[in-house]
Amino acid sequence: MRSRAQPPAPLPQLEGIDPVRLLMHRDTPYPTIGAFLEAHYAGTAGAEPMARLLRAGRVYGSDGRPRRADDPYERDAFLWFHRDLPAEHPAPAVPRVLYRDAHLLVVDKPHFLATTPRGSHVTQTALALLRHRLELPALSPAHRLDRLTAGLLMFSVRPEDRGAYQLLFQDRRVHKEYEAVAPHDPALDLPRTVRSRIEKTRGTMAAIQVPGGEPNAETRVELIEHRGALGRYRLTPHTGRTHQLRVHMNGLGAPILGDPVYPEVGDPAPDDYRRPLQLLARVLSFTDPVTGLAHRFESARTLGAWEDYEAWAAGVPEGPGA
Repeated sequence: MRSRAQPPAPLPQLEGIDPVRLLMHRDTPYPTIGAFLEAHYAGTAGAEPMARLLRAGRVYGSDGRPRRADDPYERDAFLWFHRDLPAEHPAPAVPRVLYRDAHLLVVDKPHFLATTPRGSHVTQTALALLRHRLELPALSPAHRLDRLTAGLLMFSVRPEDRGAYQLLFQDRRVHKEYEAVAPHDPALDLPRTVRSRIEKTRGTMAAIQVPGGEPNAETRVELIEHRGALGRYRLTPHTGRTHQLRVHMNGLGAPILGDPVYPEVGDPAPDDYRRPLQLLARVLSFTDPVTGLAHRFESARTLGAWEDYEAWAAGVPEGPGA
């Protein structure tokens, strides 16, 4: 069965956010567009916001004309609209561009900035900010970093290149190195390769290691240097499970400083930017699947707890190099 052709959006992005597209199915006729939307959003939190958008003339057809509640239902056609954007705390910093060509964008992401819109983080995300500021509406992430993790993040500039860059990560053809600050235990035998089974239940904050389970996560852990009770570590993941590095370091008895989940789940405020997680995506190296160029990128950021532990522990905001 041939897939239905998708018409271009009649609305521009709003602060880097695409408009929502909603299909009016051919097999479920309604007398009017208003009746369709009322039924579609019945019993959901979106019912009143959608009714408000419709009354305000902010719901459009593919021809770019506003649709009214009493307009006839249009089978197999699309409706387009922008949801009201939530109020958000401004990002503590914006990503710094390290490399840009016609196909690839590489940035140095700060702590506390989500990669893509999700939940309460929408416009204050790396993707939305970069699309808007760099005027790259087709920008899409090749991979993701946790909101709390800083460092290197790659994006595809053109839709036709997106799959090639994403496959680099799916096929593990990118060499990745992370840096972390955590307690130093002289008795911990390093370097070592940690292999375990990590599972995370949807809706829970923390992932867990399953004793005796078939390994699905592998990390090389090396101690770079130490100062008294603190160590600076190089972490080289060979898989990409959720929270893998944080889980493995916690399992070794050296939880990464600033981690609000491991070993204990906390509940920091969304705008609490003190004591960021001391985890940094330091290095990415790979052969570009589009241009054939050999790339090696290194983050210019530093980890505050290693540079000045007392200031980090006191919650002093990090400087521009952090």
